[in-house]
Amino acid sequence: MSTSTVPLTAASPALSTRGQLNGVLFVALFAAAVTRIAAIPAVAGLGLSPLIVGIVAGAIYGNALRDGMPASWAAGVNFSARKLLRIAVAFFGLRVSLQEIAQVGLPGLAQSVLIVVSTLVIGTWAGMKIMKLDRDTALLTAAGSAICGAAAVLAFESTLQSKPHKSAMAVGSVVLFGTLSMFLYPILFKAGWLHLDTVGAGLFFGGTIHEVAQVVGAASNVSPETTHIATIVKMTRVMLLVPVLLVVGVWVSRAARNVNGANGANGANGANGANEQGAAPRKLAIPWFALGFLACVVINSLHVLPENATSTLNMLDTFALTMAMTALGIETRISQIREAGPRALTTGLILYVWLFAGGLGITWTVQHLFG
Repeated sequence: MSTSTVPLTAASPALSTRGQLNGVLFVALFAAAVTRIAAIPAVAGLGLSPLIVGIVAGAIYGNALRDGMPASWAAGVNFSARKLLRIAVAFFGLRVSLQEIAQVGLPGLAQSVLIVVSTLVIGTWAGMKIMKLDRDTALLTAAGSAICGAAAVLAFESTLQSKPHKSAMAVGSVVLFGTLSMFLYPILFKAGWLHLDTVGAGLFFGGTIHEVAQVVGAASNVSPETTHIATIVKMTRVMLLVPVLLVVGVWVSRAARNVNGANGANGANGANGANEQGAAPRKLAIPWFALGFLACVVINSLHVLPENATSTLNMLDTFALTMAMTALGIETRISQIREAGPRALTTGLILYVWLFAGGLGITWTVQHLFG
């Protein structure tokens, strides 16, 4: 009996590792299929990036066919949705350079800062106070609208350590309202209803549309100059991901400590209270991958890497982000989304109205001050 038990015990870590590797490989193959689907002209024409297609396809599989996946693969799926995600977000910085940001100068920086800060504040407040969402769902929805769509949702999800279905709801908002902007903004501009010149359109499009691909899709229907300005302003918003994540990390950590302290003070008796207060406090939720993001921005700005190498890394990074989004979709449960879905979408709608009306006001103000 004892001789048969030893091999089984010794083999279990190997089996666990094999299951995790199989899970990662499964997600990679799934993401490869998603990438091909996103490249289909009809899908690409809608401005749907592989990230968006990935979370949708993953959610469909996770809810309809998940029983077909061995339980041991779940660790690999979780690895893709968490650790791989952080690495991919860090390398996202290779898409941004300080020189590009300098090209749009103070108008672009002012536009980006005002939009990001106001949208985060309004979205978090409206989500929690008006729509009665939990903090994480409200923040994720606000981040997706304020900074860079699905990539920002992923970064915040990692910092907040929130549930997958909350990220799925936030991404849903990005898909709906970002796609609407991509088609609506050029129509309104050409009809003369936005009262903006081509530079103003670039500031407005880049400052208010959710996804990078959606910004390019919308601005390319106006002019090359508008596309250039809009893309740089959008990437300036992406740069703001680092300071925002650092601030949110400190805030989350402080809120967790306050909750732990309150629980300890409200213990049923002195001993219980002491145990509560003696519990290990939550580690400071500073997202170190955000510092990696900043390091990649500096590397890209210094032109240390050959252009071909940067292009290849960006392509691999997009694939890694697609894997993360696909894994996130697989872990998502429709029943959880159904509970808060309408409230999350309404929060996204509130933010969409703000991005349009407030964004126009900010664009006019910025052009007047720096024009």
